Amino acid sequence: MAEESLFHEVVGLLPQQNCGDGVLFPVVLSPNLTLAKTVKLTEAIKVNRSWLDSILHRSGAILFRGFDVSSASDFNEVVESSGYENFCHPIGGAAYRTKVVGRVYTANEAPPDQNIPFHHEMSHAPVFPSKLFFFCEEQPGSGGETCIALSHVIYERMKQKHPKFVEEMEEKGLIYSRVLGEESDPSSPVGRSWMDTFTTDKKAIAEERAAKLRMKLEWMDGAVRVIMGPMPAFKYDEVRNRKIWFNGLVGEMKDKLNDDPSKAVMFSDGKPLPTDVPSDCAKIFDEECVALQWQKGDVLLLDNLAVMHSRRPLITQPRRVLASFCK
Repeated sequence: MAEESLFHEVVGLLPQQNCGDGVLFPVVLSPNLTLAKTVKLTEAIKVNRSWLDSILHRSGAILFRGFDVSSASDFNEVVESSGYENFCHPIGGAAYRTKVVGRVYTANEAPPDQNIPFHHEMSHAPVFPSKLFFFCEEQPGSGGETCIALSHVIYERMKQKHPKFVEEMEEKGLIYSRVLGEESDPSSPVGRSWMDTFTTDKKAIAEERAAKLRMKLEWMDGAVRVIMGPMPAFKYDEVRNRKIWFNGLVGEMKDKLNDDPSKAVMFSDGKPLPTDVPSDCAKIFDEECVALQWQKGDVLLLDNLAVMHSRRPLITQPRRVLASFCK
């Protein structure tokens, strides 16, 4: 039997939401301070893997707070202790990241004063990570919250408010368009160059790798337009038996090089999206999300299929959050 007493579940630390059956979103776990020994997070995870998997299945998010995790190497050991297989740094991803150690990378390196909208990691790709780990190495002074929202709740609320639009999305699917330059732009959340994105400086190889990701490349003067899709706007979460919001309607960030931002997201037949719907969806995200104000040493585990995440602008420096993706 798992030694669940290694953990202490904390209630009221965050503005948590009730998922039903007494499960909160997110679940917050801290070390059990009544024990004679110091509880290490790596040990607690190894002993309680099945129990933690069941919690993640029901809640979608677990925040580990109060454990002695202070460095990128410590975080890498936590990720390894989970037993989840590594999801290699993806080809085709737009976010600029730097490898730190082992399975650990920086989170999106866009300037901290920029907002990163809600998204699933690698939702535009045929293969995407199933689990996400984040670690706060340096906590922010103010701002810089990571916000999380349950995808099935967003789907149900959008279906209720815009039933015809959701029906059209489901029928047609979506196409995404992004323009990548020859050099990476660290001032943009989607600023990787096409060479960095496809890890080659050869156009033919880039086209071959793009095709495997169901992307089409249209070469421009000093840049390339990447066409992704048509892709389904929703997925069916077979494990939880429910439909989920799994698209870039809000999260698809506009790049600086796009000559027509209105074409960043369209229906698969080329029809533009209604101008009012993305803003309505963004409002629903704001209403349904939980804003996590980071503390140093926090480790956040997300189910990438069940939960979307975003980043609010940082008001006061510093902030350093690291990430690791798992299959």
